[in-house]
Amino acid sequence: MIFPLFSMDKETLLSSLEKVKYPGFSRDIVSFGLVREASFENGVAAVTLELTSSDSTIPAQLKKETEEALSSIDGVEEVQVSVVVKKGQGSSSNQSSSANEGDGVSNRPLPEVKYIVAIASGKGGVGKSTVTVNLACAFEKLLRENNESFDGVGIMDCDVYGPSVPLLIGASERPEVIGDNLIQPVENFGVKVISMGLLVDEEAPVVWRGPMVMKTIQQFASNVSWGKLDLMLIDLPPGTGDAQLSLAQTLPLNGAVIVTTPQKAAVDVARRGARMFEKVSVPLLGVVENMSFLADEETGTKRYIFGKGGGPATAEALETPFLGEIALDERIRLGGDNGIPVVVSNADGPSAKSIQKIAEKLWATLTAD
Repeated sequence: MIFPLFSMDKETLLSSLEKVKYPGFSRDIVSFGLVREASFENGVAAVTLELTSSDSTIPAQLKKETEEALSSIDGVEEVQVSVVVKKGQGSSSNQSSSANEGDGVSNRPLPEVKYIVAIASGKGGVGKSTVTVNLACAFEKLLRENNESFDGVGIMDCDVYGPSVPLLIGASERPEVIGDNLIQPVENFGVKVISMGLLVDEEAPVVWRGPMVMKTIQQFASNVSWGKLDLMLIDLPPGTGDAQLSLAQTLPLNGAVIVTTPQKAAVDVARRGARMFEKVSVPLLGVVENMSFLADEETGTKRYIFGKGGGPATAEALETPFLGEIALDERIRLGGDNGIPVVVSNADGPSAKSIQKIAEKLWATLTAD
């Protein structure tokens, strides 16, 4: 949160800080919401930045560039810059001349969620939300059957502009508001879900600028009563914009999964999109190739309508595991249209088994440590 600035001198601070770009991005630290406090008094410019990163070079670089930006302002005699870093598992550190102790695990977003994984893609139309929903249902079955202390699975739909998760998982009721102004997530097939699609009218467009998107993600994390979960999947919008960076700055992600289709256009964009996670120190857990082939179940032959090998090639280029391929299957589409994911409606079918295997590989990666 950027604290209100009332004097012209203080406004000048923010104007100057807009010249400081987040490493690897064209956007500045002000628009990304990293300025926690800013003040100017008696010639002293004091600024506190707050970010989430496991890359020690990023806080140091931002601190240096912020000091340089503030020092260039006429009338500033002294600069005090503090950078509060929230690490991946909730620990915090403070890089300043008078360091303060971090807030600790108690202030970690979603403290009762064991693993948080982002599902992302470079471009739209690759079936990312369909993969997210089916993976969540596959995980719910896998963990419920194999864990004595099963806590549950959730989906946070951060595709604010095109929230399709409610349709795909058959959730339509409005979430209830419970004590302390918390929202109760909707649950279907044992999966807890929150989505902008559950909070606005079906026909209403979401016409928001970047800061509103970031605020929504923060509220989904802090104002929803998730309770204990073994795993949360985050369905991201395509690309590398506000939602992706805001998520990386807000939540302690355990990693990201990239969804692509085989054709070159999707593969090239998927690689570029995946590089964004590297810049914010979020590990890549693997690549899933969707719509890989059209199978003739009578003959067993496969037609590679969109090309072949794009997923494995993407994984190799990104030096991350290839988790598996999912066929171009009409039953997946029918399941999404009817709100019954294929891993539920046709659990013994080939597509459901492919998704279940991907879930098993991903869970083994998450719990390897």
